[in-house]
Amino acid sequence: MTIFLYAFREREYLMDIIEGYCGARLTHAAIRIGGVPLDIQDTFLSQLKTFLDKLPQNIKDYEDLLDKNRIWLMRMEGVGVISKEMALSWGCTGPMLRASGVAWDIRKEEPYELYDEIEFNVPYSDKGDNFARYRIYMEEMRETAKILYQTIDMYEETVKNNQTDLMAHSPKYISAPKIDIMTQNYSLMQHFVLVTQGMRPPVGEVYIATESPKGELGFFINSQGGPYPYRLKLRAPSFWHTGILTDLLPGHYIPDVVSIIGTTNIVFGEVDR
Repeated sequence: MTIFLYAFREREYLMDIIEGYCGARLTHAAIRIGGVPLDIQDTFLSQLKTFLDKLPQNIKDYEDLLDKNRIWLMRMEGVGVISKEMALSWGCTGPMLRASGVAWDIRKEEPYELYDEIEFNVPYSDKGDNFARYRIYMEEMRETAKILYQTIDMYEETVKNNQTDLMAHSPKYISAPKIDIMTQNYSLMQHFVLVTQGMRPPVGEVYIATESPKGELGFFINSQGGPYPYRLKLRAPSFWHTGILTDLLPGHYIPDVVSIIGTTNIVFGEVDR
């Protein structure tokens, strides 16, 4: 019980850091088209480093509690096995796919943002069972900490070199800074047009995929040049990972259903959005 209370306290600490930046505890309500409106607060990096410094020991505590627990292993090892072929045919991505022997990570295969400048490993296994997926999630936390340490160094370097632009400069799609809107007539008019009529992206279509903690999160947009997309499609990993349950659950015990759904890491609000 003590370790779970400690884990809850650490989660609350992390949520406090997020809330201190963007005002929201569960969602990152700070990203805008073209960048972010505000820089991080002065205490953000020190708080994040404090959390990251404790994380390796926290992960070890969880592993010491679970990895040799007889009841845990009974519900995890050899349960909910997804073969490589099954994972591919159902469109599994992320840890679901990597636990079945396919070392596919969009951050490595199709790098975006700063991922081509960052060193990290892609954990994978060929076991395909609940325990393999659990182990991959544990290793993912270690790799995430490694990524964050590197981005902290990158951020501090940009501050030292005065390269801290927060928003792109693109008047057709992005409003000017608030000070310009309040003092410059053209910026005020441009802001008014964007708010009342919306941006008008060029004609065409695009699909952008990112590696979310659950798998591939993708957005398809078809633009006809108007303020509203002609077609908008979201590719959320939980939708696909829910579908595989129709093939995965038969033959298992009722208690196994809990551990299988837990290791597939499904969020039903993402499925029925």
